[in-house]
Amino acid sequence: MLKPIPFQPVPMIAPQTASVLVETSALTRRFEVDGQTIQALHEMTLQVRPGERIALLGASGSGKSTLLHLLGGLDTPSSGQVDWPALGRAETLRPGKVSFVFQAQSLMPPLTALENVALPLMLAGQDTPDALKVAREWLERLELAALADQLPEELSGGQAQRVAVARALVTRPRLILADEPTGQLDSVTAQHLMDVLLSALDDDAALVMATHDAAVAGRLDAVWHMQGGRLSMITSRKGERT
Repeated sequence: MLKPIPFQPVPMIAPQTASVLVETSALTRRFEVDGQTIQALHEMTLQVRPGERIALLGASGSGKSTLLHLLGGLDTPSSGQVDWPALGRAETLRPGKVSFVFQAQSLMPPLTALENVALPLMLAGQDTPDALKVAREWLERLELAALADQLPEELSGGQAQRVAVARALVTRPRLILADEPTGQLDSVTAQHLMDVLLSALDDDAALVMATHDAAVAGRLDAVWHMQGGRLSMITSRKGERT
């Protein structure tokens, strides 16, 4: 059962730092829009450790996507700091150590499902035949082997998202960041996607997933409630993972 507790910034304890995948200190992000300054994040301090399964739950505009982009090194903070003690420098994170799953269609249209899954391996320097072999193994693992030769336009929304999950996992990343991956799916397909994702994750990999869906959030071990660019509360589950 999920148990609400008041939010407290995760303390930075030196002896544990080497095992922390990503940590932030007084992290802020501002954007200039039509001459106005929008404060997307307010001095956020947190840590993500191996094996954690975290949902970011909050309304549109609460800062979920902005936080994910900063945690994955896709964006830079306006002030404060993001570090990856166990992963290395920002420029070494992708492809390999950090992977993303997005809400919108993110597969490369000219590539088959198999080629899309193999792409991160090839970008990381793996030979094409070897990359395709590993990609096919992942499609089989996620029960997608029959879709290997299909183009993204030939896939349903649920199938495309499952292929995107395979692509995110093919490099065996330590940190997976998912931005509303079930947002365009019906509830049954969304729960199936969660089954696939959670069953395929390495035990020591961390998952941080932005979502509006309380049922999806409830599948994870902790929920970080976001409001107005701040973490307002942490909800945690003790005991077995779903």
